[in-house]
Amino acid sequence: MVRAAVLPAVGSPLEIADIDLPEPGPGQVRVKLAAAGVCHSDLSLTNGTMRVPVPAVLGHEGAGTVVSVGDGVTHVAPGDGVVLNWAPSCGSCHACTLGEVWLCANALTGAANIHAKRASDGSDLHPGLNVAAFAEETVVAANCVLPVPDGVPLIDAALLGCAVLTGYGAVHHSARVREGETVAVYGVGGVGLATLQAARIAGASRIIAVDVSPEKEALARAAGATDYVVASETTAREIRGLTDKQGVDVAVECVGRAVTIRTAWESTRRGGRTTVVGIGGKDQQVTFNALEIFHWGRTLSGCVYGNCDPAQDLPVLAEHIREGRLDLSTLVTERIALDGIPAAFDNMVAGKGGRALVVF
Repeated sequence: MVRAAVLPAVGSPLEIADIDLPEPGPGQVRVKLAAAGVCHSDLSLTNGTMRVPVPAVLGHEGAGTVVSVGDGVTHVAPGDGVVLNWAPSCGSCHACTLGEVWLCANALTGAANIHAKRASDGSDLHPGLNVAAFAEETVVAANCVLPVPDGVPLIDAALLGCAVLTGYGAVHHSARVREGETVAVYGVGGVGLATLQAARIAGASRIIAVDVSPEKEALARAAGATDYVVASETTAREIRGLTDKQGVDVAVECVGRAVTIRTAWESTRRGGRTTVVGIGGKDQQVTFNALEIFHWGRTLSGCVYGNCDPAQDLPVLAEHIREGRLDLSTLVTERIALDGIPAAFDNMVAGKGGRALVVF
């Protein structure tokens, strides 16, 4: 038996419970978790913004050590450190054939599988976003694990599984920030902090962090922000004031709220680019009129998993870490045990802190 954080039903509180994990079958890997990040996407599963089969073991950002492997698994072996990949690409759907593996149509089919059983009553549990990282151990498909790159501590590597890939990819793959450009980042949580670092690595000349909390300014500046704006009705105007009345070249929205998306778009210059990373609900409607779309010539685009291919991007991120350009410690504001996840969710709702990291 292993301890895990279980979501019994949408809208219900998480429960820390004992579960029975099967041994890995063909094409599967059993992993002992070292750490797991508490991401807003996990919160979105609890409130129904994102839907997967329940009851489920949540958690999708994690790293650990391979315990055992099933038949046919050759790219990792017991004792290897691995990063969990919650959205593995199938390689054969239309998006994959176009090279857009982050849009794989089959990436989340594993969420419907039976992952484990609750020890108390034998009821079936699903694996949340494929990997069920909020547990002492997990069993995943072989394509859900990637070797931890050399020089990256195993606990820190957990952050590579979502926050860092997403923030880095938003800057380098989606918005394609060029050296000397100006960037505004909306939302200073785990992904926002990673985005700020990515903008600094890209050589942005001015990096403006925006958040509702004045207390996050020190976090933002440590991650690379040159300026800090407390969100208000005048945010777009303030950002234009910081950029010679032009607006930034790029805005990255990491919140997923209609008003924030609209403000991010308005804070870019004519011809500017806005990338939306935040996951919002269906009730969050963003409106534009036809004339302003023509006049401003701005680009608004969605961004899934940083538009990344983890197999290709993890080695690049590792090189930035080894060279000191990317500091994962600036993302983590709290290290917690498994039973601290509900309180970490409460802090996210309240807009407190950066990334909470479950350390096993």
